[in-house]
Amino acid sequence: MEYINGGVCAAKGFKASGIHCGIRKNRTKRDLALIVSDKKASAAAIYTLNLVKGAPIYVTKANIADGKAQAVICNSGNANTCNANGIEIAEKMCELTADAVSIDKNDVIVASTGVIGQPLDITPIAEGMNELVSNLGYDNSGNAAEAIMTTDTILKEFAVSFNIGGKECRMGGIAKGSGMIHPNMATMLVFITTDAAISPEMLHKALYADAQKSFNMISIDGDTSTNDMVAVMANGMAENAEIVAEGEDFDIFCNALAMITEKLCKAIAKDGEGATKLVECFVDGGKDWQTAKTVAKSVICSSLFKAAMFGADANWGRVLCAIGYSGADVDVTKIDVSFTSAKGTVVVCENGAGVEFSEEIAKEILLEDEIKVNINLNDGDTSAVARGCDLTYDYVKINGDYRT
Repeated sequence: MEYINGGVCAAKGFKASGIHCGIRKNRTKRDLALIVSDKKASAAAIYTLNLVKGAPIYVTKANIADGKAQAVICNSGNANTCNANGIEIAEKMCELTADAVSIDKNDVIVASTGVIGQPLDITPIAEGMNELVSNLGYDNSGNAAEAIMTTDTILKEFAVSFNIGGKECRMGGIAKGSGMIHPNMATMLVFITTDAAISPEMLHKALYADAQKSFNMISIDGDTSTNDMVAVMANGMAENAEIVAEGEDFDIFCNALAMITEKLCKAIAKDGEGATKLVECFVDGGKDWQTAKTVAKSVICSSLFKAAMFGADANWGRVLCAIGYSGADVDVTKIDVSFTSAKGTVVVCENGAGVEFSEEIAKEILLEDEIKVNINLNDGDTSAVARGCDLTYDYVKINGDYRT
């Protein structure tokens, strides 16, 4: 397996587009994205667990209940959430897309992201549909990735090539996510395409299992959004034997998916609103997955710890504190902690107690833009990784007037 270029257009038979249609006032920002498969594809998706859900989620759930889809339509600038006519607007987006690309309206995945509680006018979407479709291209993933961004500062797109049964397969993904990131799903949207042949049931199984260790292990600010969605389309144009059960081919597919999702998760975490650093928490020595997961997420979600990372302060006590209130069943007298970056590693805690270390070296390590906090629970052989970022002044500035 290897990383390649192309994003959601890397796989055979997928074209994409992204334009500014007028939902967003800033004409320099694209606000409408479209991804279309040449063939109807197996489809699977997972969604936010927030009880308040964007209207597009309900429509997408209904549309892919048969495990099939052929297009994704997504707008930014308005979440289409908590609107009286939200379902109607989301369904109309599907109808407009279906008519424009000559597919069934029930084969459209629809998504929205942006401000909650403001009516979404269908007019700019309808008026922009011809331009959106005319700009569709097999090398146009970047425009679609840009069009789904809100407070994101960088494009998030990756692709991989892999082999199943002697057939080259490709998979690519784009994502948006910068704030309101705290999955059980995050304001996170991810769209993944692949030309591998896989049944809808196995596609969902692969996606759901992967999300537990990828998307559900990132946190920016502790807020679970209303519109989170990760959707995958697999059109089978690589012509491998269809994956219909677990086995070697399924494992290869899952590994390729993990390569994509890991890259997307790191990009989302590093691009957190106001963030200056990607922070990853690696937990080893857990007695089981749930314990390691709980510890990793608790540390990465700690506002005090995140603030310390912003200040390059090796305040390891905040790590122990977060472990202590996590609810995980751990022996605190066994815990080791260290910090790592491109500048090296500093050990700050052994057996639950502090050790002497150079504050100057520690600060040099923590001034880097990618930091790892390493925790060994010394109580088993299970590991987990959670990802997030530092907490900065700019996070408050961005969210203080996000709506107005």
